[in-house]
Amino acid sequence: MSARLSSRWLAAGLVLPLAGPAFSADAQTPVAQPPVAEKRPYDVVSPQGTRNDPYYWLRDDTRSKSDVLDYLKAENAYFEAIAGPEKPLADKLQKEFVSRLKQDDSTVPYKDRDYVYYTRFETGKEHPIYARKPAKGGAEEILVDANVEGAGKGFYTVGRRAISADQGLLAFAEDTTGRRQFTIRVRDIKTGKDYKDRIQGVRPGIVWANDNKTIFYVENDPVTLLSTRVKRHVLGTATSEDPVVYEEKDKSFYMGVTKSGDDRFIVVVLGSTVMSEAWVIDAANPTEAPRNFAPRTRDIHYQADHLGTRWVARTDWDAPNYRLMSVEDREIGDRSHWKMLLPQDPNVFIQGFVLFKDYLAVNERSNGLLRIRVLPWAAPEKGYYVASDESAYAEQFDANAEQDTGLLRYSHTSLATPEGIYELDMKTGKRTLLKRQPVLGGFKSEDYVTERLWAVARDGRKVPVSVVYKKGFKKDGTAPLYQYAYGSYGSSTDPDFDSQAISLLDRGFVYAIAHIRGGQELGRAWYDDGKLLHKKNTFTDFVDVTDYLVSEKYAAKDKVFAMGASAGGLLMGAVANIAPEKYRGIIAHVPFVDAVTTMLDETIPLTSNEFDEWGNPKEKASYDYMLSYSPYDNVQAKAYPALLVTTGLYDSQVQYFEPAKWVAKLRATKTDRNPLLFKINMEAGHGGRSGRFERLGETATEYAFVLTLAGMSE
Repeated sequence: MSARLSSRWLAAGLVLPLAGPAFSADAQTPVAQPPVAEKRPYDVVSPQGTRNDPYYWLRDDTRSKSDVLDYLKAENAYFEAIAGPEKPLADKLQKEFVSRLKQDDSTVPYKDRDYVYYTRFETGKEHPIYARKPAKGGAEEILVDANVEGAGKGFYTVGRRAISADQGLLAFAEDTTGRRQFTIRVRDIKTGKDYKDRIQGVRPGIVWANDNKTIFYVENDPVTLLSTRVKRHVLGTATSEDPVVYEEKDKSFYMGVTKSGDDRFIVVVLGSTVMSEAWVIDAANPTEAPRNFAPRTRDIHYQADHLGTRWVARTDWDAPNYRLMSVEDREIGDRSHWKMLLPQDPNVFIQGFVLFKDYLAVNERSNGLLRIRVLPWAAPEKGYYVASDESAYAEQFDANAEQDTGLLRYSHTSLATPEGIYELDMKTGKRTLLKRQPVLGGFKSEDYVTERLWAVARDGRKVPVSVVYKKGFKKDGTAPLYQYAYGSYGSSTDPDFDSQAISLLDRGFVYAIAHIRGGQELGRAWYDDGKLLHKKNTFTDFVDVTDYLVSEKYAAKDKVFAMGASAGGLLMGAVANIAPEKYRGIIAHVPFVDAVTTMLDETIPLTSNEFDEWGNPKEKASYDYMLSYSPYDNVQAKAYPALLVTTGLYDSQVQYFEPAKWVAKLRATKTDRNPLLFKINMEAGHGGRSGRFERLGETATEYAFVLTLAGMSE
């Protein structure tokens, strides 16, 4: 260790232990010493009492304090020292990932008015190129080359892109920090020149009015980063003079702007955990006041789209699994005018819908599978489900930009089948495969087997599990297992193909997705039973799935690895506390692990939006329950599995100091010598690095960690 690094550690208030863990299969050889953060008493005050948090000092909202930055850099230095010997394996894995990637690939073009739009990559380039061509033939027009725009930047990503009604102007949003604070730019497509207009501190959504000069956008609060106001901007005017179209006072709501499928209306979309609301504006009259689609009511959600002279709404009003209703243009504003279009089925969850001139397409989830149903408006009784050739799969809508067509674009994938983009003739039911995601390097889907299993949880509920493995696998209890889950916000984890996972499967791993409560795979009730005062079901479901896979001999009990990110990182932290002995290693990406302290502070981004997801700790019942599972608060003096934790300094979803505090407390408290590695991306946010090869490198590092611990280092 250099004297310079030692002095920086001391300046950061760090002390050095006598010995540290090795990144090795037996985790016994001390090869480096981890930083240990100083304890500084700090009282976290709440209506339920005061708690001492000795690592609160690691929170720096400015991200500029030298002692905090020095600690984070010391953790990165320790990570490099420990993971360094495994870098050849990580490099090999990254090369494997890249070798399967068609580097000059592009998406299937979709038609929107006079052009077809697509995204493409060039060999060796990190970022996508967004482009279009005339539908009747002609030269390519580059809309945004993210490689050019992101040159020299540590992070760069393009958000939503919107084309003006005359198809001559592009508005696009860009993020250069990873903090999800976007800047809107406007470009003349023919000349490639940008307007001087720049709108900063906004969400990525952009909508054009039909006058080709007015943009609607959502402004963020600079402190909480909450979406607070919808504004209207006219090209060539000062952004400081942009009028407020709508302002939301309730901080539990998220906000966005979109356009109806027929481009006739601008829609202000508002949503919280427990209700939603929409306001509509005639796109031909952008200065008119927004009209309320239906007043917000607690425990009622809806989303609406427009076709012809009526709106269609997906809603859980008296229908937990959702139903579809319709309302004429002149009757919006009062839910009593809604008419039944498609009733609720207690065994089917309606995920979404697309409106066409002659057809209604519905994305439905039944028995944990996502599939598509098509219903002709003229004869809905003749509706049918899109055929599938697999038993465990996910089908969902792809780009469907036009309503006056009989062709539906959708995707199909499974854990063993790369995504295919299909075009369905809705009249005949004929499917045409437009493109299969290319996977190079000799990959063949038939070399892998996927199954849908059902694990029985401790309370008797059956939890769906998707697994995939290499053909020839034997259920003899010797295979290593990589188990993933999310389980929050009603977000369902579908069995999508992941080409990186092949590197684990080819080395004998079983890859499993646990569809635990908190998601919505089995309908709304599955979500409700995994949030608020039922949140612990999420954690115990995950452990029970592990026990099932081990007992059924899909995995060796001493070779189980778990991974989760964000709210799934909370899952990982909770599992590490309640069942550490069942996992050889746990990977927690950008983990939400300091639930109580974060949810007590409404200045932290996203806190007030999520009281109905996690609970409000200002209320005693919620406080006590959250405190009983919050990973940071429940670290104990006991043995933990090997842990790899990641974060981004500019994360706006889960602030970097949550995992930093958790790691610091684990280092000071746990009794084992298993590796605890903490990797901080100093130039990115919640989603990690922005380049495609950079992201592959992050996954390679994770897999090298897993393979080494499994005794499979090469």
